[in-house]
Amino acid sequence: MQISEKDFVRLYTYIKSNFGVNLEKKKTLIEGRLTNFIVSEGFDNFTDYLDNVFADKSGAKINTLMTKLTTNYTYFMREKEHYEFMENVALPEWTQKIRDRDLRIWSSASASGEEAYTTAMVLHEWFGLKIKEWDTTILATDISTRVLEMAKAGIYPEEHFDHLPKAWKLKYFNKIGEEKYQVKDVLAKSVHFGQFNLMGNFSRFRKKFHIIFSRNVMIYFDPPTKQALAKRYHDVLEVGGYLFIGHSETLSGIQGDFVQIKPAVYQRVR
Repeated sequence: MQISEKDFVRLYTYIKSNFGVNLEKKKTLIEGRLTNFIVSEGFDNFTDYLDNVFADKSGAKINTLMTKLTTNYTYFMREKEHYEFMENVALPEWTQKIRDRDLRIWSSASASGEEAYTTAMVLHEWFGLKIKEWDTTILATDISTRVLEMAKAGIYPEEHFDHLPKAWKLKYFNKIGEEKYQVKDVLAKSVHFGQFNLMGNFSRFRKKFHIIFSRNVMIYFDPPTKQALAKRYHDVLEVGGYLFIGHSETLSGIQGDFVQIKPAVYQRVR
């Protein structure tokens, strides 16, 4: 099923204006990801489908559309180097500095939860029994309520665990059925999930974060939107805080007080 130029323009314009996501050069992606879904919804063309989506005042249908267009395959312990940096550098630094034992970490595009739960496992392993002496609850947000519900359910197929130590899978997950696992309560209680649009108001965050994950998000944004988002992240990071982005992304050319520590790891310096 092909999308007309008129429908393509109105779709990517709406998404850019409301969510900051730039799909202007993603016509093939849009057709590929939506065609089967549109048919399953009872439509035989993009025009009628988009009319139906934009007429839905509840926002549920545009939410589903965004999930289809922006959710990528993910898994536990993705980009392992970030978690090693947390263990070897970020956590030793911040646990020496923080006086109130309130460690604040934000998974800002958490999708189906693998990133946030991996981070929680790293914290449990690093702190050990001392984790009870700290507030280490992770904030995990996403624009899609659908993937957030999946994350809260915490049920994952076998293939999502290929990069996770087997001992961690046994320790933090219960096997259900033949090839699925569900997070145990100790892990589920370590993450708070909520909906948030990265183009929204960051002033809702009353305290600044020590670590922010924003991986494989900026690939959807044009340079001005990336600049604006980097500024928002900067403003809600503690001085010395770390921003993790995807290895296919860069803040090169983005103005701001970030210093690149290593590939895909940046620090707020002032």
